[in-house]
Amino acid sequence: MKILILGGFLGSGKTSVVIQLARYIVGNNPENATKVVIIENEIGEVSIDDKVLRGDGYEVANMFSGCVCCTMSGELVIGLHNIMRDFNPKLIIMEATGVAYPHNIRETITQSMPNVDCVVTCITDAKRWKRLIRPMEMLLKDQLYTADVILINKVDLVDESTLAEVETSIKTFNDIANFFKISAEKQIDTKVFDAMLGNGKGA
Repeated sequence: MKILILGGFLGSGKTSVVIQLARYIVGNNPENATKVVIIENEIGEVSIDDKVLRGDGYEVANMFSGCVCCTMSGELVIGLHNIMRDFNPKLIIMEATGVAYPHNIRETITQSMPNVDCVVTCITDAKRWKRLIRPMEMLLKDQLYTADVILINKVDLVDESTLAEVETSIKTFNDIANFFKISAEKQIDTKVFDAMLGNGKGA
């Protein structure tokens, strides 16, 4: 089983990406859709339209009342085992809260569930990056530095010079991830989703 952990600061566009990713997975083979469970754990943002996703064959779980992080590691592992028992999915998409550290989530999962393949994608906000980087530097650094894929979102809202500055700044925290520039309000290239899924073939 594979778990895709989706991190990023509040308002970066995680939910918009999850919705497109979910539709991409089912759209590849709508009659024999991969069983997918989406864990929605955002605080203060618009939640996923679970009716839309359930209509496409997903289970949407609001598992936690608080933050999925190391302080709730026991609840996280128990919740994942319950999902595996009840749904036996091939893929879990976990949208972490905007103040969570994706590497802590991955560490918790891999320590307790060594047969699970975890891939971390972190979404950044090109429009707000320069405003956020100084007060939130340590949080952003800790969210980014172990990400496998980094999406620079909202590129349509900044000029080329600003975008270049943002990309250079982000790469000071992690320069080995797969980088993609996107606008989640528009259609995202399928190669982005293949990279997020970690195998180039979808789930």
